[in-house]
Amino acid sequence: MNCRPTVILPGYFAPATDYQDLELALNQREIPTTTVPLRKRDWIPTLGGRSMVPILRKIDETVEGMRQQCGASKVNLIGHSAGGWIARIYLGDCPYDIHGDVSGSAAIWKARDRVATLITLGTPHISQERWTKRNLDFVGNNYPGAFYPEINYVCVAGKALYGRQRLGSWIAYNSYKLTCNEGNCWGDGITPIVAAHLPGATNLTLEGIFHSPNSPGAWYGSPEAREAWIPYLYE
Repeated sequence: MNCRPTVILPGYFAPATDYQDLELALNQREIPTTTVPLRKRDWIPTLGGRSMVPILRKIDETVEGMRQQCGASKVNLIGHSAGGWIARIYLGDCPYDIHGDVSGSAAIWKARDRVATLITLGTPHISQERWTKRNLDFVGNNYPGAFYPEINYVCVAGKALYGRQRLGSWIAYNSYKLTCNEGNCWGDGITPIVAAHLPGATNLTLEGIFHSPNSPGAWYGSPEAREAWIPYLYE
């Protein structure tokens, strides 16, 4: 089976180094893969719900680099956490000018003709959180669900921790409530299942999978988890 080159989009405030093991594992499977070369300080301009344009520029540079390097017309995107909804901005035709930092053609990324498959891992596709809501409302209002029929959307959720108002579950409860307005539900410890799936997408729920590479147990990039979604990277 052939596979298109693949680009990993880190989660919010995560550096590319967090994804080295996943990148290596995919390359060993003969899936040409690189990670958007973000450092923690690259996220600073986006704090407080500000514009994601600096991150979108890094994504575009990486995608174009992989297309040229591999001689490919399209790539696959893997967006972890916030990387998933940022990728949906990148795919779109609507001007992302809600922050007033860009206008005209500079506000339109229109990458859908360069992307075959978008896999989101623990992405909160909705949010009630004050700072995140403005960006996510833009995505949800302009690109609801698996918006572009020519793109294969695969949304992966983890079912590792039930949110409760008690010791050991408080962080999950509060995170879930900020995301979907309900804390008593299942998720990956950060993102509730209901927020990680999109209408019209191929939606997967993985038992026992936590949110990030630094989680207490297996995460989306662990061997037992990635075997569920790697097949979607092949043509």
